[in-house]
Amino acid sequence: MLKVGVTGGIGSGKSTICKLFKCLEIPVFNADETGRNLLAEDAAVIEQVATIFGQEVLINGKPDRRRIAEIVFTNPEKLSKLNAVIHPAVRNTFNKWVTEQHSPYVIDETAILFETGNYKQLDYTILVIAPEPVRIKRVIQRDNLEEASVKDRIKNQWTDEEKKKLADFVIINDGITPLLPKVMDIHSRLITQSK
Repeated sequence: MLKVGVTGGIGSGKSTICKLFKCLEIPVFNADETGRNLLAEDAAVIEQVATIFGQEVLINGKPDRRRIAEIVFTNPEKLSKLNAVIHPAVRNTFNKWVTEQHSPYVIDETAILFETGNYKQLDYTILVIAPEPVRIKRVIQRDNLEEASVKDRIKNQWTDEEKKKLADFVIINDGITPLLPKVMDIHSRLITQSK
């Protein structure tokens, strides 16, 4: 079974692309959602986060994601420490999940796939890109954030140009370019490669 990463910057539309793969009955693992769940529920992860950020980021014993986000997206050192806690736990969950799937390939939807080096554990990667103004607008609407906050988050991620160098496939999700033909082309190629 092939393992395929779908990645892209915040607001690029990774989830939209993954929904199309789900329609093709391809299992999709959402690393960001898994990370959020581990942060909220995994006692070892919560303990490590409290050690890094202090008790002030906990509300009723649970990490306050908004407060942590405010800290990490303006402090690369703290972001790196948080990633060092969350990413290994997410990878372990992904590896277990893969063993439970029965498909020619699976999708690993991950925001910072290249930045973490996790792309090296996958067979193929798909990069989803969109113009920055489109991305900013999507995130403001989705997460109810200020524009400056979204721009800070974008600054902490690699540029699309850096990611393109490592991507096997690129999908433009600008709200204009048709998505389905590109997804179907990639799907056909992956099915062929999985045989």
